[in-house]
Amino acid sequence: MADEIKYEYKTVKTVRGIDGRTISKMQEEGWELTEQVPGTLRCTLTFRRAKKPLPRFLIGAGAAVLLLLAVVIGVASALSGGDEKKDQSGKSTAVGAKTSNAPTPTSTPPKIESTAAEVITSQNSSKFAALLKTADHCDEANLDFATKYKGRKIAFDGSIVDMAPHGDYDTRYDLLLGPGDEGPQTADGPAFKYEDVNVFDLKLTGKRVPATVGEGDKFRFVAEVSEFNPIQCLFYLDPVSTKVR
Repeated sequence: MADEIKYEYKTVKTVRGIDGRTISKMQEEGWELTEQVPGTLRCTLTFRRAKKPLPRFLIGAGAAVLLLLAVVIGVASALSGGDEKKDQSGKSTAVGAKTSNAPTPTSTPPKIESTAAEVITSQNSSKFAALLKTADHCDEANLDFATKYKGRKIAFDGSIVDMAPHGDYDTRYDLLLGPGDEGPQTADGPAFKYEDVNVFDLKLTGKRVPATVGEGDKFRFVAEVSEFNPIQCLFYLDPVSTKVR
C-alpha cells in the first residue's frame, strides 16, 4: 500500500498586479497554488508542496555517524590532555627564550568611511541609480542593495503608485511607492512600500503641506532601508521625511 502523501503549506502576501510573478516563482520551486484571495492592495496566496520522505538508510547512517563522532571526540580529548602537559613543562623555556627587542607591532584601526552617514541618492551612488531604473521588481539587485545598505537612508523623487487602508484601519495605510512621476503607471524601479503608516508618519514638508495624500501625488522621499522580500517582490522602507514637489 502506497504511503499517503504529506504536504507542507506556505501562505504568501504579494502586491496587487505582481501576484503572477510570485506564483511563477513559487511554482518553479515546486509549490502548487491551492488558494488565491485578492484584496484591495495585496493578494493572499496559499501554496502546498509534497514533503520528501527521509530514506530509511539515512536514519541508520545518521546513528553510525553520531557514534563515530563520539569516538573521535573522545580520542581528541585524550590527545589534547597530553599536549597540554607538554606545553606546561616547556613554558619556562619558551618565556626565557623571548629576548627580542623588536618593537611590538601595533594594529591599525579599521578605516571608517566618511560617507557612512551620507544619504544615498542616484547622484552619489551608481548602484542606487541603476536600481531605480530596473524593469523587474523581483530582480536580485533589490535584495543585494537592501542587504548591503540596511539601516541607511536613501532619497529619491517619486510618487504614490497605490494606497490602501492597512487592515481594518481608517487612518493607517499601506503605500506603494515608485521612482519618477508616473504614479499608478510607474513601470520601472523597485516596488517600494511603506506599511502601516498614517499621514503624520510621512513627516510631510514643503510650502504647501496637504492634509491627505493619494495615488499619483509626487514627493521627494527620504527613507530608511528596511528589507527586501524576494517572495513578495517588495522593498520595504521606513519614512524619514516626505517633501512635496
